[in-house]
Amino acid sequence: MKATQFIRSALPAAITTTLLTLSASSFAAVAYVSNEKDDTLSVIDLDTMKVTDTIDVGQRPRGITLSKDHTKLYICASDSDTVQIMNLADHSIIAELPSGEDPEQFALHPNDRHLYIANEDDALVTVVDTETQDVLAQIDVGVEPEGMAVSHNGKWAVNTSETTNMVHWIDTSTYELVDNTLVDQRPRHVEFNKDDSLLWASSEIGGTVSVIDTSTRQIIQKLTFKIPGIHPDKVQPVGVKLTSDGKYAFIALGPANHVAVVDANTYEVLDYLLVGRRVWHMTFNEDESQMYTTNGVSGDVSVVDVDKMKVTKSIKVGRYPWGVVVKP
Repeated sequence: MKATQFIRSALPAAITTTLLTLSASSFAAVAYVSNEKDDTLSVIDLDTMKVTDTIDVGQRPRGITLSKDHTKLYICASDSDTVQIMNLADHSIIAELPSGEDPEQFALHPNDRHLYIANEDDALVTVVDTETQDVLAQIDVGVEPEGMAVSHNGKWAVNTSETTNMVHWIDTSTYELVDNTLVDQRPRHVEFNKDDSLLWASSEIGGTVSVIDTSTRQIIQKLTFKIPGIHPDKVQPVGVKLTSDGKYAFIALGPANHVAVVDANTYEVLDYLLVGRRVWHMTFNEDESQMYTTNGVSGDVSVVDVDKMKVTKSIKVGRYPWGVVVKP
């Protein structure tokens, strides 16, 4: 074969291989991690488990969440007193929402428009229309609101107040606060199960997780945690993640540096997984085969194999990673 013929025949194959490689990398799942001390997001390629980009954002980014179509990322830039909207196609900030002061956590309504934002300094929940950028309501809640969740059916928005030690129930059709549930000291995070029948609420200083019946807004179970060799004062529940099949609950235990694995039906603590230092929040990949934890003090993300209930890797990110989401 002549050299020119070889080049002509080899070139299409090389181009095809390159295009396939680029295509695969373009569609790889990525995790976004908010680094509250660096004012950045770390981007992790979940195929290679490596940080591929670090993006400057507003001051002290904490809560982050994806739009339903995964094209936009909402970022609580707490010290900038705004919620930023990032276009994930090019990682540009395309808007800043009027979030109220010191937004920390938020939750997006299933309508993909209404964002419920906890304003820690003002004892308010602010509701913003993400399309029109209008403030729809501001709802008085307890002192130092933090945790925020919206039920899958869109009926309830729930907020926790750290100092009042309450879970506040907001009717999303009227924006009215209709009930309060007293929980243990310093509630941080709330999570609905898949059918919205139960709400799990962590209490950091109380060292407990309350499971609340949504229909009665009453506590039906309270979980405590005892880790051999760890002082009880270090067991401080924060993040909660529930598997969609209803089998397991994972509880991030803060400076105890462990994640508790709980049977979500019997409420038995099955195991404790050692992760990085001061584990805060968690998320799953799309098929829930892996879970990722943000570890603030050690500045890394732990990767958990959910089937094996085993930590498989640590990925270094920025300073004090706080929130994490996965874009499939």
